[in-house]
Amino acid sequence: MLVGLALAVGLVGATTGCSAGAAGGDGPSVVVTTNVLGDVVEQLVGDQARVTVLMPPDADPHSFEISPRDAAGMRDADLLVSNGLGLEEGLQHHVDAAVAEGVPSVEAGDLVETLAYTTGDAEGEVDPHWWTDTGRTLDLVDGLEDRLAEVDGIDTDQLATTTAAYRDELDALDAELTASFAAIPAERRALVTNHHVFGYLADRWDFDVVGAVVPGGTTLAAPSASDLADLTSAIEEAGVPTIFADSSQPDRLVQVLADEADVDVDVVALYTESLTAPGGGAETYLEMVRANERLIVEGLTG
Repeated sequence: MLVGLALAVGLVGATTGCSAGAAGGDGPSVVVTTNVLGDVVEQLVGDQARVTVLMPPDADPHSFEISPRDAAGMRDADLLVSNGLGLEEGLQHHVDAAVAEGVPSVEAGDLVETLAYTTGDAEGEVDPHWWTDTGRTLDLVDGLEDRLAEVDGIDTDQLATTTAAYRDELDALDAELTASFAAIPAERRALVTNHHVFGYLADRWDFDVVGAVVPGGTTLAAPSASDLADLTSAIEEAGVPTIFADSSQPDRLVQVLADEADVDVDVVALYTESLTAPGGGAETYLEMVRANERLIVEGLTG
């Protein structure tokens, strides 16, 4: 049953869309690739810059694409902010073209300490999902402040004030996560996801990543029947109570896997790679992290 359904159901769907929109006033133009990064940048610059976020809400950062107008906007930006580390697979060529034309740019991957995947098909490759560790987001904020301060038209004193305020919110959230995750018993600190996205969270707060439906770091890959069979065995052995699927991805294969495992396994959707539209439960990065905190704790202890 598992093999037949696995071959019949696709896990990955490409998202093609336009930019999520611009925020700010008439100041310099800052273009940001992903909406997680976009929210952080907007919190720092406030109304000092026009921030254009290319990735729509509820999209997949690995596969979303942009319009020719968006691509032109990248080339006209006063600063281009991208995640890097191979995350934006659908528009990396546009980022490279803008940088080649001399657009000032910064990659989040250059501002945080990165980890490599330790399991799956991507083992040894750099993991781009740094934002699941709020400590690394704090490092990102420090680096972004320095780069944003170099943009003509941004008041560095105002930037320092808004950055300090956002850092305080992140510090409080980081402490909250540490306390919440510490309450999960060691024998229940096992994570299974639709693809490998929680390496940084696991490293920071001592979780065990049992495996992923897609045994790699990108949603553009596809699991084989043997991959799913191996993961089913690992879930049964570990007694995993919950499998976590990304809210932007179909969870049908994950549900098939849960049905096949010889244990009572729930499937819970997390906001792992994209913010949501207003009212969707994860409109900002802070909301996203808090929602995932609650769902992970409930899923592993309930």
